[in-house]
Amino acid sequence: MDEECRNCPALCETRTQVVHGYGDVGADFLFIGERPTPTADEVGVPLAVSDDGTADGRNGNENGDAASGTTLRRMLERLGLCDSTSPPEQPCLENVYLTNLTRCRDPQRKPTDEEIGNCDPYLNAEIRMINPEILIPVGERALTELGTEYTTTPVDELDVTADHGQRIRGRGFELVPMIDPREQSDAQTQAWLEAFVALMASDYRQTKGQRDR
Repeated sequence: MDEECRNCPALCETRTQVVHGYGDVGADFLFIGERPTPTADEVGVPLAVSDDGTADGRNGNENGDAASGTTLRRMLERLGLCDSTSPPEQPCLENVYLTNLTRCRDPQRKPTDEEIGNCDPYLNAEIRMINPEILIPVGERALTELGTEYTTTPVDELDVTADHGQRIRGRGFELVPMIDPREQSDAQTQAWLEAFVALMASDYRQTKGQRDR
């Protein structure tokens, strides 16, 4: 992984550092967000908690409900997949790997399609290296990109709100989409956690390679 990547000149001017994947390289569960958060840009850990606890300044979910204020780390702690005593810059993860569609952050805008395409080789390399059982797209953009590549479901049938916590079978992986944790309502957080606990208790490894939804 190139720590000095220059594939996206505009992002090179705004990033603090290149943020590649982080976590357990033997993980069954691979979480994929859209871009580094503000704190991720500072500490180099994907999907890290932003400084103000919000998702890029948004204070509610896409249904207009008040956000729960949770973070992915808190959810992983509740699932027993992250040591709550480990530091933010070096979380201790078990059976989890974290990454993003893009490796660099512009604080004023989301990544372009070209920038996501430029980072695609990094993401593909991580997926091949980790070879997870379950892909967890965090947010609509990640679901669209991963759904296009790894499922046979038409993209216009994928919706992160409707598919939140649902198991979508695809090409060699299952996808379990998640609304950005900091945009979830308390009910959405609880529903996703309950669905994922049930998945973890199931024989999910048998699903690898199935191609139908």
